[in-house]
Amino acid sequence: MINHRGHTENQKNRDIRHRSSTSKQSTMAAFSASTTTAYLASFASSNQPSSPSKPFQLPLIWPWQKVKMGPMTVSPMGFGTWAWGNQLLWGYDQTMDADLQRIFNLAVENGINLFDTADSYGTGKLNGQSEKLLGKFIREYPGKARDDIVIATKFAAYPWRLTPGRFVKACKGSLERLQIEQLGIGQLHWSTANYAPPQELALWDGLVAMYEQGLVRAVGVSNYGPKQLVKVHDYLKTRGVPLCSAQVQFSLLSMGEEQMEIKEVCDSLGVRLIAYSPLGLGMLTGKYTSSQLPVGPRGLLFGQILPGLQPLLKVLSKIATKRRKTIPQVAINWCICKGAIPIPGVKTVRQAEENLGALGWRLSLEEQIELEYAASSSPRKMIQNVFQTR
Repeated sequence: MINHRGHTENQKNRDIRHRSSTSKQSTMAAFSASTTTAYLASFASSNQPSSPSKPFQLPLIWPWQKVKMGPMTVSPMGFGTWAWGNQLLWGYDQTMDADLQRIFNLAVENGINLFDTADSYGTGKLNGQSEKLLGKFIREYPGKARDDIVIATKFAAYPWRLTPGRFVKACKGSLERLQIEQLGIGQLHWSTANYAPPQELALWDGLVAMYEQGLVRAVGVSNYGPKQLVKVHDYLKTRGVPLCSAQVQFSLLSMGEEQMEIKEVCDSLGVRLIAYSPLGLGMLTGKYTSSQLPVGPRGLLFGQILPGLQPLLKVLSKIATKRRKTIPQVAINWCICKGAIPIPGVKTVRQAEENLGALGWRLSLEEQIELEYAASSSPRKMIQNVFQTR
């Protein structure tokens, strides 16, 4: 699925140059940081034990467990790379790159072939760092499995992207950073329907253009509510472009009426739901308490929600103990059982190994119902992304 530059004799020669002025880079960095701040402010094979410290030796995903997403076949779980370059929220440092490459290799060795990123991932001068790292890791991966890797990139609806051409240019910029010929999925990072409706059609036409030019195998959207999701699906259909995926915040902390309606719409339209933040930014890991909060912006949000999460965390812990799993593995598996493709973020090898333990087994229907009842009883829910539309 990945067409590599410099690896095949018949590859095309590209000279895609991504130029941007210093002032635009500064504006982009400021805009990306402000959207993150606005988002945060507005609102763990069967029953065998997993060993987060011991590398997996055999693939956990067998061919019959993979799922269809548009024209592609992907693993039932992907890895998210928001932390790869983000200093503000996740404390990224370039000394982490060697570990991030080990994470990538471990994931691919164990059957993970879906990696989600975005052209806005990375703060300040590190804007686009996530894509650059992914491209490097793909090129240096020692095996044929890299040919099956699906990269899903999101393109930010920056205010200067007012025409389809600018959106196509953004796509080419991502391809240049990744050093590949074609993306698996090109996604709108968010809708502008809430604050700049005229820009929305230009973004949709940008998806059409990049698909028709062969820059992406499929197109998707992110942070679209149920009504706007139907609109973009129907518009793309009139242009002969199938909508492949819809990415939204979806977890035991984000299973309100609107999120479940989005899932129902996806099912009815044949669109695959990609679940970001399946661990609620870390609240569903069991690692934090009201007296032990993460540093930085997340701490403010956690302080509001964690005090009411004890019933849910207690059920997660009970099921994890019975299943000989961990709390994060149970929470991620719930997303898989609901038919979504979770993309938990990873920034340490231990986290990657633990996340892989969410594969190869399934919660029973009774366990799912028990978890959902406990989640619905929590007094505070996860605040939805401010850019999510109705």
